[in-house]
Amino acid sequence: MKIFIEIPTWLGDAIMTTPAIQNIIKTYPDAKITLLGSFVSTQAFKDYPNIEKVLVDDTKKSGNRYKNLISLAKSIGKVDLAISFRRSFSSKFMMFFVKAKKKFNYKRLTKEEIHLCIRYNDFVNKVLNLNNKVGDLKLYFKPFSYSKPTLGINPGATYGSAKRWYPNEFAKVAISLASKYDIVIFGGPAETDIANDIEKELIKNGITNYQNLAGKTTISELIEKIAGLDLFITNDSGPMHIAAAYKTKTIAIFGPTKFTETNQWNNDKNGLIVTKNLECAPCMKRSCPLKHHNCMKEITADDVLKAVENLA
Repeated sequence: MKIFIEIPTWLGDAIMTTPAIQNIIKTYPDAKITLLGSFVSTQAFKDYPNIEKVLVDDTKKSGNRYKNLISLAKSIGKVDLAISFRRSFSSKFMMFFVKAKKKFNYKRLTKEEIHLCIRYNDFVNKVLNLNNKVGDLKLYFKPFSYSKPTLGINPGATYGSAKRWYPNEFAKVAISLASKYDIVIFGGPAETDIANDIEKELIKNGITNYQNLAGKTTISELIEKIAGLDLFITNDSGPMHIAAAYKTKTIAIFGPTKFTETNQWNNDKNGLIVTKNLECAPCMKRSCPLKHHNCMKEITADDVLKAVENLA
């Protein structure tokens, strides 16, 4: 059985497909899988069982994208089953040229607000005529072993500024908890400025037991480091879903996005959400359309520290 799977571009969305992909593997235990996605999302599937080949979609980089998509589809070869977890036109275009006995593009089956993990699994159940329950998120990395209890903070969010809580508030939380935990600041290459702002506040307040890893980790290292944490404080982001996969104790800060659809999956015992539930939220915008950003501004360090106490 040869299966082709296209995963979402965003790291968090890709991780939320893992319960559905686990169920595909459960249904076809001897399948040989070809995986396609962005560089970042495919990195999370390292050492995944049954994945024989990984393709990175770099069709935007040079030349005619649609010509590149046709070439990409042809490189997949003949498969028995092709499944895409994306809804974009480019994905549908590419899938048209994939040679498969059966192929399916992701569709939302209901307008009801339900978690994305459920949406993805329901989609697979429907197209393959299955009845599998949604399991846990699953990644195959060994958690890093820290020498002391360690707090991770993640001030970035790739989607846009509206999802980001403020560096000075993150710093206040880290300073308050520095006597209990060593601190690790996480972030991608585009989030080093935010991380540096937090680091400056820590230095100013005499905090020395920290590491600033923003822009310094591979995806594999990021996953391993988050997996080994004792506590994680994060915006709604890809790293939040990494923490959920490893049941890491997590405080997730939500402003403009739907926590009913993208909060930590199956991490209720170890995860709490901090949000203000304003009338204007969730707006789902990359930047605040009302120019006040109160959904994040009104969340204070004290709110997050209370959540930490409740989680302990």
